[in-house]
Amino acid sequence: MPIDRSDILAALARLQLPDGGDLVSRDFIRAVVVEGEAVRFVIEAPTPEIAHKLADIRAAAEQIVMQLDGVSSVTAVVTAHEQKAAPPNLKVGGHPKPQDGPLKVPGVNRVVAIASGKGGVGKSTVSSNLAVALAKQGRRVGLLDADIYGPSQPRMMGVSKRPASPDGKVIIPLQAHGVTMMSIGLMVDPNKAVVWRGPMLMGALQQMLNQVQWGELDVLIIDLPPGTGDVQLTLCQKTELTGAIVVSTPQDVALLDARKALDMFATLHTPILGMIENMSQYICPNCGHEAHIFGHGGVELEAQKLGLPFLGSLPLDLGVRLAGDSGTPAAGGRWADGPGICGAGARVDCFGHRLTRWQGRLCAMVLGHIALSLQFGKTWDAFNIVRVRR
Repeated sequence: MPIDRSDILAALARLQLPDGGDLVSRDFIRAVVVEGEAVRFVIEAPTPEIAHKLADIRAAAEQIVMQLDGVSSVTAVVTAHEQKAAPPNLKVGGHPKPQDGPLKVPGVNRVVAIASGKGGVGKSTVSSNLAVALAKQGRRVGLLDADIYGPSQPRMMGVSKRPASPDGKVIIPLQAHGVTMMSIGLMVDPNKAVVWRGPMLMGALQQMLNQVQWGELDVLIIDLPPGTGDVQLTLCQKTELTGAIVVSTPQDVALLDARKALDMFATLHTPILGMIENMSQYICPNCGHEAHIFGHGGVELEAQKLGLPFLGSLPLDLGVRLAGDSGTPAAGGRWADGPGICGAGARVDCFGHRLTRWQGRLCAMVLGHIALSLQFGKTWDAFNIVRVRR
């Protein structure tokens, strides 16, 4: 008479456990297999600790099944559910921790802030393209999106994965286009507004600077929010900043706020590395006509008036916008005109696939001037003074 599975379970149900119940009623029996006169089954305990106590029960279970008619061999195995640790609960945006004076970001050689007096002048576009251009030159580059209320670097750099945290404290940044990057936009729902007061903003910035595992970097570029608020104040007072680059469009309305940003950095004793004029000119792709939609030359005049370096001007171009929206910054793409030659002798890709050769050279020169200031060696000494000679 063949051995029936129900007879095996009935026999095992007679075996009482020390803490009450039996192997069947406690749902410990798994994978009952009958092959001729051989019986195999698994005793699965809910935890490894309980499984460790079931060694004697396993032997007793084998013995009781062995007594059934037609059974010549019995094998029982004790296992336990794998106890998977819950994923760390990484909270972003708590109150800042007390700190004595500015601190160096671990592993980071230089920290450069990209700032503007007002929004909409292309500061984030400059930040992402500068980071990618420096990475293409062989630099170890990080990009921190510190615009808490309006983070745009995840879209511009083409990343959306939430950063991992092995212990709920250390944050593992993402990699994109050769750049190590982090943004608050990767930690929150992209469709929901960040409604935080100043202390939470400062706490989030402190976390992204000090808890992110940046590794060894030559330079960390920080894309600041527009204006002169809590994030800028916290960064300048709590972090050893190498300096700041101020981006503005050339019209008077934008320059009014750019002056305030410059004054803020001067008040906080943060070196100004230079100014960039963005959206300086527009070249019609059909007829080649040059138009100055937002004016032209205003930032250069302002830099001359203040005795600050003018790093150059960047054109308004559809290709740059399309590249940013697609998640591949123009400086990292393969554009029609190929690479331009900057003043430093380094090759930096043109800023947009629809730019003319002249525009490409101009954009490469702007990035080249900045890249020259970020070279190793003697040029690093320029960061030790407030004003850098052009």
